[in-house]
Amino acid sequence: MSQKKILLIDDELDILEILSYNLEKEGYDIYTATNGNEGIEKAKEIIPDLILLDVMMPEKDGIETCQELRKVKELQKTLIVFLSARSEEFSQLAGFQAGANDYIVKLIKPKILISKVNALLQLTSQVSDNAKLIEIGDLVIDKDNFRVSKSGQQFLLPKKEFDLLYLLASNTEKVFKREEILEKVWGNDVIVGERTIDVHIRRLREKLGINTIQTLKGIGYKLIV
Repeated sequence: MSQKKILLIDDELDILEILSYNLEKEGYDIYTATNGNEGIEKAKEIIPDLILLDVMMPEKDGIETCQELRKVKELQKTLIVFLSARSEEFSQLAGFQAGANDYIVKLIKPKILISKVNALLQLTSQVSDNAKLIEIGDLVIDKDNFRVSKSGQQFLLPKKEFDLLYLLASNTEKVFKREEILEKVWGNDVIVGERTIDVHIRRLREKLGINTIQTLKGIGYKLIV
């Protein structure tokens, strides 16, 4: 298997140096850029598996950069993670709304960051968009037979609940927005109320565990296992 490619976009050279050193020790191919415009061009060129992106940068800030990256078809499966000194809630919400998979505050210790990067990339390599069988921790979803089990316990879910769970499990590092859930689970030709998703999420939590699905207020939902 080829080495995973990580692109670091940050205008602080010491941060780039520290991150590059630690990630290269883990066996990743590391590329760097010092501003948003350079980062976008380099991302199009190398198609990285993961982008670590700062928020406050010259020329084009991280939020704008993330929005531009998400418009590139070839980068749709690339993980984008903000690594920023800004810890305010509104900054994190802006990051997720721009299309980020995660948001990490820069005070994080290097070893913890490396572990998080490893986990992110391992999970995405185990699950593909067209997977017939998804196994994440103790959760198993069998698409062909519409079967779900957690910690060995079997669950028989109604089709819409199953489709919703399968969608969330297809990319555990992605926050699925409500509009996308409605489109992919119910379809554009079906009119449903705003409470429909909430009801299905509540039922899944009751069956699979209250902490299985995380709500990001004002954005959407993410599977936590």
